[in-house]
Amino acid sequence: MFAITADQVDSRHRPDIAAETMLALETLLSTGLVLPVDRTAGDEIQLLLSTSDTALSAILALTRHGRWSVGCGIGGVTLPLARSARETGGAAFVAAREAVNEAKKRDSRFALRSPAKTEAADAEAFVDLLLQLRARRSAEGWEMCDLLIAGTSQAEAAKLLGITPQAASKRARAAALRIEFAARSPLERRLSAVDASAGEVAGDERRANERQIP
Repeated sequence: MFAITADQVDSRHRPDIAAETMLALETLLSTGLVLPVDRTAGDEIQLLLSTSDTALSAILALTRHGRWSVGCGIGGVTLPLARSARETGGAAFVAAREAVNEAKKRDSRFALRSPAKTEAADAEAFVDLLLQLRARRSAEGWEMCDLLIAGTSQAEAAKLLGITPQAASKRARAAALRIEFAARSPLERRLSAVDASAGEVAGDERRANERQIP
């Protein structure tokens, strides 16, 4: 499972955006949410997701404007699930708490933690690369990105933006959209691998504990 804890950056001096962010995430992630997006203490929100693609979508949405410190924890959760994310426990939520605290110290405002430590560190490094690429994107590049993600062709996007196809192509290249779109599936597979490895770690620990029982 993929637990995400996000803490609003500099919330004492900025308007509270938790409610609008929660609504946007509910719309974006839809059926990928295991539990509704939940507000915990103050300006902090939590999510529980079942798939790597929805986890990556949530990470990219939350980090886009630099308004959240985002921690992703990958691992097991306590079953049966509680009614809300803030009442649910397990390794994924413990890892997410550790991750969001670490994210506050990092330039990318993102961190990933899991009982599968080596795999998590590798995945975090690759996500960081994508976040650095996105951080350099201009407002015009984001316009093009949003249109293409919505299913608009590049030619159609050029018409909607009132620019030539050549200008649209140049804008897409400057925004490194082809690189991002090509990187998403490999990143999703990497996150899925962390989840699988976390399950193996949990199984090894459980078997070790059983051997110690007299």
